[in-house]
Amino acid sequence: MQLGIFLNREGALAMAVEAERCGFGHALVPEGFRSDAVSVLGAVAAVTERIRLAPGVMQIPARTPVMTALTAATLDNLSGGRFSLALGVSNPDVSQGWYGVPFDAPLARAREYVEVVRLALSGAPVRYEGEHFRLPPSGQGTPAHLHAAAARADLPVFLAGVRPGSLRLAGEVADGWIGVFCPPDRLAASVATIAASRAATGRDMAGFEVMPSVPIGVGQDVERAAGPLRPYFAHFLGLGSKERSIYFALAVSMGFGAAAEKVHELCAAGDRAGAARAVPMEFMDQVSLIGDARRIAARMAEYAAAGVTTLGLTSLADSVEGHLTNIRVAAEAHGLLPAAV
Repeated sequence: MQLGIFLNREGALAMAVEAERCGFGHALVPEGFRSDAVSVLGAVAAVTERIRLAPGVMQIPARTPVMTALTAATLDNLSGGRFSLALGVSNPDVSQGWYGVPFDAPLARAREYVEVVRLALSGAPVRYEGEHFRLPPSGQGTPAHLHAAAARADLPVFLAGVRPGSLRLAGEVADGWIGVFCPPDRLAASVATIAASRAATGRDMAGFEVMPSVPIGVGQDVERAAGPLRPYFAHFLGLGSKERSIYFALAVSMGFGAAAEKVHELCAAGDRAGAARAVPMEFMDQVSLIGDARRIAARMAEYAAAGVTTLGLTSLADSVEGHLTNIRVAAEAHGLLPAAV
């Protein structure tokens, strides 16, 4: 099992360089309220040499599939073949509110999107007749044909998702999966769902990337180490409509329904600080790495046993130096694992 790091816009370059020095396998850039992924990835490509790069994740509603393929090919070229494309459908509030894209049939839309991206990356003219994407529409216009960047047909494509349908789709059409809010026991069940989907198409899990996003908080005092994680969880539990939120539903399914209700209520009232305080420590501890190197190593071993190939760490420190400390302690913890892990 390798380590990956989800970079913050502030300090992204220093984090990526330090993660590469510490032997991390991947550096990923989130996309959302604070920044897009593409701009930061271009900068990171220029200051690193070996670490693999990926968005964490690029939002499907935000870009047409051909533009995504062109962007992926360009970043892969700039990084010397180190780029993997990671995609996610986002959620109804963002898809509709930010981008004006309907959220109907998100899995069918994602399937077609991946097919168009792969077709474009193959170097062939993009002619596609789907339910959600038709290129060129009604036969009008010139088909896309990528020449501006050296496209790589086998460029890895990862899909993010949490629900069974998303997991099955990732197993069927993608080269990897990115998860969120994943305690090891539930992650093992998710991997089993993906494996069954791949088996149905005659493939096993060899070469398939299993990469959960796991927040990390470092310190001898576990409660204090968890402090910087609280606003992160409050944000996701309070995001948009609780009836449509996958993050809220996950917390409920894990037995934290009452706490999730409270956090969402406080976020809706504008009390972000109160919402952060209301996030249960037990919930955070189940889906995070919190503590010193030895405590974190024990948790890492559980993720490795669940089938993780790359443990993607979301660093939530209060400063760039804090992020670098998280990376170093994570590397130390990884070094404590048995060689077979």
